Amino acid sequence: MRRTTGMRFVDTNVLLYSVSTDPREVEKAAAASRILEAPDLALSVQVLQEFFVQATRQGTGQSLSSEEAHGFIATWLRYPVQETTTELMRQAITASARWQISYWDAAVVEAARQLGCSELLTEDLKEGQDYGGVRVVNPFRTADPGPIPTPEASG
Repeated sequence: MRRTTGMRFVDTNVLLYSVSTDPREVEKAAAASRILEAPDLALSVQVLQEFFVQATRQGTGQSLSSEEAHGFIATWLRYPVQETTTELMRQAITASARWQISYWDAAVVEAARQLGCSELLTEDLKEGQDYGGVRVVNPFRTADPGPIPTPEASG
């Protein structure tokens, strides 16, 4: 496992949006694809497992074959990947109680921390929340609200 100070940890929803063909998710799919071009990302085995299960789930109208999902996972293995260990599990249990979040979210936070990531890219946790040095960033929020009027422009 490589330590990745200053890296950004990618949650499952980013991976899922990157392969989405749902017309309602076009903007999120484009944003996710741009994110996954960056060199400063990290993942965990848990995130990759969740992607595989969700992406290949039958009955969604846009499920991938096992081979297609495996192909995407293979490309993402270029990033540092945190393995699921008993130590990570123990830390996630503690973090879940401390921050009152689900065990699975806590395991993602702890995987990010173990890799030295400063940001967690997800829409599943509170934007801006800091979990002991890992700050949540929602990569799908509107980053540019448009021009902000200045006193000179308004009068």
